[in-house]
Amino acid sequence: MLQHPTLERLRALKLTGMAEALAQQREQPQTHALAFEERLALLIEREHLHRDNRRLARLLSAAKLRVNACVEDIDYHHARGLQRSQMAALASGDWIERAQNLCLTGPSGCGKTWLACALGNQACRQGRSVRYLRLPRLLEQLRIAHGDGSWGRVMRQLARMQLLILDDWGLAMLNATERSDLMELIEERHGRHATLIASQLPVDTWHALIGEATLADAILDRLLHNAHRLALSGESMRRAALTPGGGEADGEVTDADGSAVPAPDRGQRVQAA
Repeated sequence: MLQHPTLERLRALKLTGMAEALAQQREQPQTHALAFEERLALLIEREHLHRDNRRLARLLSAAKLRVNACVEDIDYHHARGLQRSQMAALASGDWIERAQNLCLTGPSGCGKTWLACALGNQACRQGRSVRYLRLPRLLEQLRIAHGDGSWGRVMRQLARMQLLILDDWGLAMLNATERSDLMELIEERHGRHATLIASQLPVDTWHALIGEATLADAILDRLLHNAHRLALSGESMRRAALTPGGGEADGEVTDADGSAVPAPDRGQRVQAA
């Protein structure tokens, strides 16, 4: 039998899934009765599944989502204006494919970050590149990049993401450099890739927060043109989760210090035996 050399060659060819499936078939006598084409089909399916899972793991790692959220876990019972039909349309990813934007607004604690990460997780599962950043952190990274000469590289990386999630939009007024950097990023992405903005503040206040009227007009015109809007309402889900019988907020649990504890990962596909 040439089992071991065959396994080694499969691994050398980076066909790890097929190698694992072949080793399993050796230990399962019932598979020996299958026709050659059937056994080969099982090997190919395992390799395809292995590659899908590995790609998904890479996409999720690169996305750096703040919480491990899935659209299947969205809580529609809490009164905050969520509609199943609207979320189903967003979860389909058509808006990302069309390079449209999404503005997700609402008071603190209503689940904006969780929903943004759930949509980011869904986009990864659909094979799309995603990056999550808090706007203050993004602006700080760009400020540092100006100093060390990496600004162009950082901007190119962010510009080519199929979905860029900018959380905590509008926490502070922007200075001249921040406005200019934000304008460059939004311009590079406009009409090419989708951007999701999550903010506590309603859209009609964003102009004043950006500052200088000309740049504010240019930034918001590109962001809001053909953008989907989801305005949440209601009481804080964190507060509700702390009350007896309040349950969890969209699967998000908090530590004693208020930081999010991720729910179990549902992004990974399950390998069949």
